Amino acid sequence: MGKTPTIEPAKVAETLRLDEARENGVPWRQWGPYLSERQWGTVREDYSQDGNAWDYFSHDQARSRAYHWGEDGLAGISDDHQRLCFALALWNGKDPILKERAFGLTNSEANHGEDVKEYYYYLDSTPTHSYMKYLYKYPQSAYPYVDLINTNRHRSRMDPEYELLDTGIFDEDRYFDVFVEYAKAAPTDLLIEISVCNRGAEESVIHVLPTLWFRNLWTWWPDEPKPSMRDASRRNAVAIAAADASLGDYFLYCEGQPLLLFTENETNNQRLFGTANPTPYVKDGINDCVVADRQNAVNPNNTGTKAATHYQLRVGARATVVIRLRLNNAAPDAEEPFGARFAQIVEARRREADEFYRSITPPGASDDAANVMRQALAGMLWSKQYFFYDVDKWLDEHRADPLLAETGVARNREWFHMISDHVISMPDKWEYPWFAAWDLAFHTIALSTVDIDFAKEQLNLLLVGAYQHPTGQIPAYEWNFSDVNPPVHGWATIFLYRMEQALRGTRDLQFLKRVFGKLTWNFGWWANRKDSSGNNLYEGGFLGLDNIGVFDRSAPLPTGGYLEQADGTAWMSLYSQNMLEIAVELASSDPAYDDLAANFAAHFVLIAHAMNQIGADGMWDEEDGFYYDILRTPDGRTTRLKLHSMVGLLPLCAVTVVEKWQRERVTKLTEHLFQRLRRMPELAESIHATGPGHYGFAERGILALVNEDRLRRILSRMLDENEFLSPYGIRALSRYHADHPYVFSVHGQEYRVNYLPAESDTGMFGGNSNWRGPIWMPVNALLIRALMQYYLYYGDSFKIECPTSSGNAMNLFEVAREIAARLTRIFLRNQAGRRPVFGGAQKFQNDPYWRDHLLFYEYFHGDNGAGIGASHQTGWTGVVAPLIEIFGHLDAQTFLEHGREGAFEL
Repeated sequence: MGKTPTIEPAKVAETLRLDEARENGVPWRQWGPYLSERQWGTVREDYSQDGNAWDYFSHDQARSRAYHWGEDGLAGISDDHQRLCFALALWNGKDPILKERAFGLTNSEANHGEDVKEYYYYLDSTPTHSYMKYLYKYPQSAYPYVDLINTNRHRSRMDPEYELLDTGIFDEDRYFDVFVEYAKAAPTDLLIEISVCNRGAEESVIHVLPTLWFRNLWTWWPDEPKPSMRDASRRNAVAIAAADASLGDYFLYCEGQPLLLFTENETNNQRLFGTANPTPYVKDGINDCVVADRQNAVNPNNTGTKAATHYQLRVGARATVVIRLRLNNAAPDAEEPFGARFAQIVEARRREADEFYRSITPPGASDDAANVMRQALAGMLWSKQYFFYDVDKWLDEHRADPLLAETGVARNREWFHMISDHVISMPDKWEYPWFAAWDLAFHTIALSTVDIDFAKEQLNLLLVGAYQHPTGQIPAYEWNFSDVNPPVHGWATIFLYRMEQALRGTRDLQFLKRVFGKLTWNFGWWANRKDSSGNNLYEGGFLGLDNIGVFDRSAPLPTGGYLEQADGTAWMSLYSQNMLEIAVELASSDPAYDDLAANFAAHFVLIAHAMNQIGADGMWDEEDGFYYDILRTPDGRTTRLKLHSMVGLLPLCAVTVVEKWQRERVTKLTEHLFQRLRRMPELAESIHATGPGHYGFAERGILALVNEDRLRRILSRMLDENEFLSPYGIRALSRYHADHPYVFSVHGQEYRVNYLPAESDTGMFGGNSNWRGPIWMPVNALLIRALMQYYLYYGDSFKIECPTSSGNAMNLFEVAREIAARLTRIFLRNQAGRRPVFGGAQKFQNDPYWRDHLLFYEYFHGDNGAGIGASHQTGWTGVVAPLIEIFGHLDAQTFLEHGREGAFEL
């Protein structure tokens, strides 16, 4: 995707902090929102015999059981190694437990897979987390845990999910809005302001317990010195002192006179397993003290490894009460923590956050669009999480270490080399509180809008030796690191490189070289492992598209044999182009890269020849004008699986424009490549025409799988509102299949694919995602990028009806802009004041305390744009922010004249 020609943000305070972090190592990012929303039910915490992570460590156990590998909490923050944690706990006097973490249904409890059943919002964050704002909506009546579980469990996959709003618990506004704001006075000095707003018509009581605790390392690593907390209050200041051998001393100062409660972050074995506790004060001691009034559950000596400040508030009808705290490493005799400067600093950080976002928001963006962009980026920044996983230790604890004689069976055995100990951008910190390889590449695109340094670090992360497998494979996600995600890291690499080049005027060739070497290794893994026939047609399994196929593409096929996948092959074609572009960039200053560039060019044309050949072995169907997967059965037969799906659109994405200035940097290499095509015209005929005599606008060349005729035929289908084009973007499956299901019969069993615009009707891949009709932001973004690449080549000489049969001819920039507008429309208020993302939820649509707080869902209804799936997947859905930015700044003529260089620079 092209990047907007923005002016470098003015040197506002937040930009200066980013500069300080990069140039001087000032640790502005040391503290951030690095807690998960859910640590229970994860693979890391699973020590079961059957690998059932959800049932082994449940939400009910979480308040009592010390975690091994990470921590969670409401509005939580920690240091960047999650040694010391801070989060919010709440009690309305009616719930059976403290509200310390978000509740949701497990995969087996819900009718559409796991799903959080809370309402919380990531409202704001700067990239250094100098300012952050979070909102949690807390009911004043008892939270309906049992009702949510039982009702959803008894619904079928054809029924909608039973949501928290459906229970009536927010009726008559009987709830609190709990806002949590963080403002940094310095990298290790965090000001905390909690505003509790009673939205109801009657006074109500709430217990607010800001909680500080140490992650339990001492149980699992006995050599780790045990940290400690103690009461450090003075006559006029309530404070908790926290001492850790690695982190040093920190103090939590509390305004007013809250009661301090201390316990240990140790498992309550008695409650969970019926065995003796190692200490009388355990993890759920504060819960039992407050909820059950068991005063002996907390340590009367006010020491421990977990402590809470207990505020009991009586909040008047529609009134607000504010609590202030301060977490820093300044001893109690230092500056008065809540003097006049406290309010001044908080207000300054709010103002600086406003200035920062104004500096990156297109001046013509509406207030509503600016709000969407800001909350999308805030969600991206809040979705950072410390992810700790020493796979060798975990396998050893399962007695499944492949390096030892005694080996059991456990997932990820072949990844024993892997140690993750980093802050990582997560897809969704409740539903997917673990990294996913291709998600992360998309995250970097959105993150580069606000923090190019963090984006580059994230992209490089999975390519370092502690992650990437010795074979070259990139780990997919914790449920199965050996699963295969689309290879989009090459595209993200060149994007970030060009972005930084535009922002700073420098070429970070060291970054490019470092990543290129690891990607070459990964490319070799793909070429050697996912082309089983050696014919340049690739497999790959589900490739992130979950249930898009007629079969589970990651499982053995009911027919036997294997699939050659149009998406897998298209991904590899794009990967070849990306690697060629990187190699050419490096070769322009070091000819040693010439041979590698030539090698990737050869891969591209060989893949194109295999994919585009006419006949049974090719993926292109001339009659239908579309690309399909090929099923190869053991008896040697081949069958095209004629699904009109995103699989057949992705070949459009394998396109890269080559500027004249790029060719001129490597003239010898360019001539060598053209000579090869002249010697083998059959290869040249299989790709889009390019080279001398076939240059496009401004003498641009093009590398593309799809030629002009096929481009028109595919686009006529893609832009047909009866097929792929929704009012809200491009559907993952054509609406054609609503009336014409695709059916494939094997041994008397029928496999069927229908158009399903909302949730899945099967349990394939957990049943909580659906690629059979909805709109997915990441692939839409790649299609937009492809259209803009083609536009740079064709200019106004290529126009097509959009929508199909509308009589409205558009150039491809205009088509790209139209699709981006439809995607953005999901979140914007329409003429009726309603946001499509909220669907039929009237409180979301109409209530002034809800309607402007946005959720960035995993995917969207193919017909009405309603948000579906994981509700906080700002990860790749956050790509909507750069779409607003790009098309808010960029016009077709400027883009066409300046080309790819102009897409990143003025």
